[in-house]
Amino acid sequence: MSDTSLTPTPDASAPTPVLTVCVTCRRGLSTAELGDAPTPGRQFFNALADEADELGIMLQSVECMSLCGQGGTATISTTGKRTLLLGNLGMEKIDDFKEWLKLYSASKTGMVPASRRAASLSDMIIARLPPDLTTDKK
Repeated sequence: MSDTSLTPTPDASAPTPVLTVCVTCRRGLSTAELGDAPTPGRQFFNALADEADELGIMLQSVECMSLCGQGGTATISTTGKRTLLLGNLGMEKIDDFKEWLKLYSASKTGMVPASRRAASLSDMIIARLPPDLTTDKK
């Protein structure tokens, strides 16, 4: 199920999406190949950090999400929306990802139709989890 009425204008009263990025992700590079350079995960995180407010997200880092075969890895979650496990993210996709973040924020359910997602992000969604898994439903 997806939203069909997406607009990239976030609702100011809506909860802020939390994007968690794995900053240790090497995207298949060896330690020798990386040298002293920041990991691809750290580069991706840094590219979002200066624009987090403008993108309407809260950004946080985590060390190792254990999805190395599909790195760079991140999750996005918002109260009342699906949580998404994301993979295959890299600097070559950063601009498309920033646009997608705006669509996610504007969606009612957290689902952005594939037709609204840039082709470069076609392999990004690894898993969709139901909203509010940890909410006490008593």
